[in-house]
Amino acid sequence: MKNDRQKAEYFPRGTLIIIGGAEDKRDRCQILRAVIAKAGGSDARLVVLTAATEQPGAVGAEYRYVFSRLGAAEVEIIHVDDRALANNQRVVDAIARASGIFFTGGDQLRITSLIGGTRLETALRDAYASGAVIAGTSAGASAMSDTMIVAGDDEDAPTRNTLNMAPGMALLRDVVIDQHFAQRGRIGRLLSAIAQNPHALGVGIDEDTAIVVRPDREFTVIGSNAVTVIDGRTITETNVSEASPTMPLALTDVTLHVLPVGYGFDLQRRRPTAPAGATDEEHNPQCEAAR
Repeated sequence: MKNDRQKAEYFPRGTLIIIGGAEDKRDRCQILRAVIAKAGGSDARLVVLTAATEQPGAVGAEYRYVFSRLGAAEVEIIHVDDRALANNQRVVDAIARASGIFFTGGDQLRITSLIGGTRLETALRDAYASGAVIAGTSAGASAMSDTMIVAGDDEDAPTRNTLNMAPGMALLRDVVIDQHFAQRGRIGRLLSAIAQNPHALGVGIDEDTAIVVRPDREFTVIGSNAVTVIDGRTITETNVSEASPTMPLALTDVTLHVLPVGYGFDLQRRRPTAPAGATDEEHNPQCEAAR
């Protein structure tokens, strides 16, 4: 049984939808519509987990309204504010029934400290392995990877002191996620993260933008902006182990990809993928909105 569970974790049947924050909730709602579509469309049974936020009532009510308006069959809001609740059978059963689980924004360390090692975490992994959609926005996005950025300075040159990191939920392995990426000038802190974890891919997701990660570990970009992928495996020179905490990092031969809507990335081969035979109009949400 243990080996079967380990295999399921490495070869899940589910889909991840990882959102850079500030997703459209009023107009076309492309990303949130994708969550519902992947979770079963009009049969979608969603659980919204508000563990990250300190305003669970308002945040939960907003997502209940939006997801219901967009056609989800069921929307249940669960606020996990202590580890006892994360081990509650009712919560575990709700996750097991859900076809989609959505993590709101807030503080990613609240997610991992409240859920890590609990029955809720096990239920989430089982749901993902069985084919459920796991989605997260902002803090909920950062917590998806095995190593997550907890805090860091925006718009600064990369240094060893640029950020703090901690273990994430490890639903997406060998990746470090950053969110609100272009809007908050976070390329420096993602470069710092990859300098310290060169085996991992850095994925910076802009606001109102998401990656949809399929079970084959390929993702497609949706939304209205872009995704930046940093590959540290090609680094040939770095001073990260010798530099003082505030000294600018030296990094040479870093590979960087900027992927607009419709483009994708193969996480296994570490190669970007272009839209196959699609016109610019099909992959530019502004084109349809302008007509």
